[in-house]
Amino acid sequence: MTRVRTGVVRRQHHKKVLKITKGQFSSRHRLFKRANEAMLKSLWYATRDRRIRKRDLRRLWIARINASARLNGTTYSRLISAMKKANVTINRKMLSDLAIRDPKAFAAVVAKALA
Repeated sequence: MTRVRTGVVRRQHHKKVLKITKGQFSSRHRLFKRANEAMLKSLWYATRDRRIRKRDLRRLWIARINASARLNGTTYSRLISAMKKANVTINRKMLSDLAIRDPKAFAAVVAKALA
């Protein structure tokens, strides 16, 4: 059986890894072994933080809704409970956007839910 040489494939792989780690500090973008470790770690962080971003945004939306709800004489938990009972189905992202961009419309939603 003939010997298989991996020159081209290995070089392509090394170039790919070094391209991904282009902005890294020091040997993390120069040396393949360090760059590969940096790449694996950064991809792991990216995967994890895509989930964390969803949590953080939901927390931000809830904080905004609570602040606006308090300006309208209620609390976040009472507002969400009243909205469920009144069958007002607006998700937290849109409710937060209403609270920031159009306070009058948000006040109308609160009045509808609490009525």
